[in-house]
Amino acid sequence: MTQDAIFSPFFATVFLTLIVWVYMYIRRISFITSRKLSQKELAVPGTLAQISPPNVSNPSDNLKNLFEIPIIFYALILYLFITNQVDAVYVNAAWVFVVFRALHSAVHCTFNLIILRFYLYLFSTLAVWFIALRAALIHFGT
Repeated sequence: MTQDAIFSPFFATVFLTLIVWVYMYIRRISFITSRKLSQKELAVPGTLAQISPPNVSNPSDNLKNLFEIPIIFYALILYLFITNQVDAVYVNAAWVFVVFRALHSAVHCTFNLIILRFYLYLFSTLAVWFIALRAALIHFGT
């Protein structure tokens, strides 16, 4: 396995963030234009968040989520690459993270079934913690 194999799930997560960002703006712009909201109305901090229905606010909330645990994921990927530790176990765990994270985003941005979203988030995050724990154990020689 080549070391750069780890960058496929890395960039998949980056592009997931891009897709959610575009979707968020599509939902927001549609809402703003349909309600004919003025710039003055939108200039007050928090106004859009207060008046937005879930189909507008959920993609925004999901985008914020993509700057939480995924940041640890990115750091771990870079660490593994720099230290030349990439193997099939890490690459597969990274893909588990990406798949469950993408499913989490799809649920959050659409029908938002909370319990399903919770489990998707849990499994994606467990993949990151697995990568972190394994890397730390190897790093510290245990």
